[in-house]
Amino acid sequence: MKRTFLDGCAFSLGCTLARLRFASGLHSLRSCLALFAVAVFVSGVQLYAHHSFAATYHEDQTVKIEGTLVQFQFRKPHSFVQVDAPDAKGGMQRWGVEWGGAGQLGGQNITRYTLKAGDHVIITGNPGRNPEEHRIRMVGLKRPSDGLSWGGRPGETFD
Repeated sequence: MKRTFLDGCAFSLGCTLARLRFASGLHSLRSCLALFAVAVFVSGVQLYAHHSFAATYHEDQTVKIEGTLVQFQFRKPHSFVQVDAPDAKGGMQRWGVEWGGAGQLGGQNITRYTLKAGDHVIITGNPGRNPEEHRIRMVGLKRPSDGLSWGGRPGETFD
């Protein structure tokens, strides 16, 4: 079979298009890999930026406060409970209690409606390194009025 000039052009054009598709595929692969590398880096930065509880709280100590809940902030990355309760000397203080994030607590049947201002609560946890800040990292919670408790069953912890 005899080839004509047009057959050669069509063959050449077909090869060129195939090369372009292959190069485009490599470009897409490189773009995906670069995007993946950036995502891994950003995730690592976020994990690195997360604070250490040991730097803020005495994890080897436990304190217990009993008082009236003033505010419950159900949010990410950590929820907070504000409680009016006496300190070791008997003086009333506003305690800031750090708890798990909304997503983590939601998986443990705690919602934004679980606690309300005025609730009488008993909280155990790790005291803050600066006693004058009246901070606690929650380890356990009890509400005597209805028996609600958190922190005593497997999985009821937070990071």
